[in-house]
Amino acid sequence: MAQASGTDTTPIPRAAPALSECARATSAYESRFRIDRPIAPARAARVVALDDRAVAVARHVAARPWAHARFYACEGGDPLDPVLRRLDGVPAPLRQVLTGTDVVVVLATEDSGRAYAQAIGRTCRERGITTAGLVLGIDYEAQDAVAALRPYARVLLPSADENDVLELLTALRV
Repeated sequence: MAQASGTDTTPIPRAAPALSECARATSAYESRFRIDRPIAPARAARVVALDDRAVAVARHVAARPWAHARFYACEGGDPLDPVLRRLDGVPAPLRQVLTGTDVVVVLATEDSGRAYAQAIGRTCRERGITTAGLVLGIDYEAQDAVAALRPYARVLLPSADENDVLELLTALRV
C-alpha cells in the first residue's frame, strides 16, 4: 500500500471566473442595447452675465465654439423684467431671450445683480427652463447673488476659478 507523500500535483478543477460588470457590458450580447448616435447638445442655451467682471468672463468663454449658446450681459432696467444685451450690444428683452430656451446659465462675480438674478431665475422657473448659476468670487463677494439664485438654480456653483464656466457649459452640453 502506498503512502501519501503530501506533494500531490493533481490539478484542482476551477470554475471559470465570473465576468465583471465591465466585461459583461462590452459583450456582443449587451452591445445591442448601446446607443450609437452622439448625445445631442442642448437646443438653445443662454448665458447671462450680471456684472462687468462676469461680462468679461462671458466674452472670453463666448469666443470658443458652442453649439447653440447665446451670450448676454444684463444691462439693468426694471428688476422684475431686466434688459439684456447680446455681447455685440444689441438689446434683447428677457422674455424674448428665453423663448425656445432649454437652459440658462447665470454668471455673477459680485452682488450688484442680485435682483436681476432673482428675476431671471423666477422667469425661468415659470417657463420650466433649467437654470444654473455660477458665481465667481472669493471671500463671499457674491453671497447675495448666491442667495438670490439658490431657490431657482438646479446647479449652483460658487467658485473662484473661471475655468469652471467652461466646465459647466461643457457638462450641460451647450
